[in-house]
Amino acid sequence: MARRPLPTPAEAAAILARKRTRPQRSPPPPAGRRLNKMLKQLDAKYGQGPGAIQARWREIVGDQIAARTEPIKLIRGVKGAPGALELRVAGAGAALIQHQAPEIVERVNLFLGAGAINRLRIIQGPLQNLVPKGRPARRSNPPLDAALEAELAQGMAAAPDTPLKEALMKLGRSVLKDRRGH
Repeated sequence: MARRPLPTPAEAAAILARKRTRPQRSPPPPAGRRLNKMLKQLDAKYGQGPGAIQARWREIVGDQIAARTEPIKLIRGVKGAPGALELRVAGAGAALIQHQAPEIVERVNLFLGAGAINRLRIIQGPLQNLVPKGRPARRSNPPLDAALEAELAQGMAAAPDTPLKEALMKLGRSVLKDRRGH
């Protein structure tokens, strides 16, 4: 096979002038433009999430309910159906919160949008936000006077050293502090 000779620069220019070339591709638009549009659509569709509820919980349900509860997560309904709000409730307050569930659901729906949730899922347990916002932290009582502590120890001297004795000492200190405060 004979090698074909390369075109001269003048012939190459003539060939390129006759052929149509593809137009230069424009770069893609910045990703932020597309994401902003998509995020706005998702926000319009699904509304605010559990983070917004947690941040404004006290405003949504009021001080009394917020002191006993905290929202854990928002459970979305399937295909646009109303979901549920999972609440952690401190101790025996669960019965009170269950009784007030319709009012709480109504208030949360005012915040999230109509029909966002239709029920509460109540879980009993200790709250994570132990000191509610807007209230000062509880001050611990100062220790007992040395004379009262000695009197308490003398009264418990006959009892054997067991966890029960420690618990009784703690109870005795608490009772004596309450008497002293009143």
